[in-house]
Amino acid sequence: MVTSDAHGPGKHPGETHYVTRIGWLRAAVLGANDGLLSTSSLMVGVAAAATAPSQLLLTGVAGIAAGAMSMAAGEYVSVSSQSDAENADLKREKRELRSDPEHEKRELTAIYMDRGLPKPLASDVVEVLTAHDALAAHARDELGITETSKAKPVQAALASAASFTIGGLPPLMTVLLAPSALALWEIAVVAIVTLVALGTAGARAGGAPVMPAVVRVVIWGSIAMAVSAGVGRLFHAAVS
Repeated sequence: MVTSDAHGPGKHPGETHYVTRIGWLRAAVLGANDGLLSTSSLMVGVAAAATAPSQLLLTGVAGIAAGAMSMAAGEYVSVSSQSDAENADLKREKRELRSDPEHEKRELTAIYMDRGLPKPLASDVVEVLTAHDALAAHARDELGITETSKAKPVQAALASAASFTIGGLPPLMTVLLAPSALALWEIAVVAIVTLVALGTAGARAGGAPVMPAVVRVVIWGSIAMAVSAGVGRLFHAAVS
């Protein structure tokens, strides 16, 4: 029997769905990968120009600070736009429910009939749901807005900034703890290993196959660092 207790509607006690994590998982995975790749690529590019370890550290710190703030601001603005659109739709739905409730019932009935319910059963369901919470029923089944999918700008911004910072720490710590003339290769190796870990963690948290996720992030991460290293070499050669 499906319950609607503190565990949430439509969930059994102790039951967990991957989709409930989508709000923070997307921002966290994107932020961590972006933090790692942006910081690693930036530091690899600077290392390729034969820069001193102290300058590499400064580059990494500046890259993490700027990137985290940029990610937070961009995510907040983007998700706020989604939230504004959702709220506008909900306000319009409220007005329609007040002005023509019978039309809204017919609209919801048609939706349930399209999903396979016979008309009498669809009408009964609409009556029950409308009596319970008409707006919630229309938000969920007409607009596709649920608590799970609803835009949360602050959550997305904080998750992005925190995960970007965490993702940027491995290359920074590499130079801080083991400065050497091989900093470029050390950063690249640490970045690839961390990409494998992030790809694995993200896939498991989202219930997706691990190998495709790992291959995807490693390939694109390697390309990003290779291009950055190439640009650093060219810049160094041009000013030497």
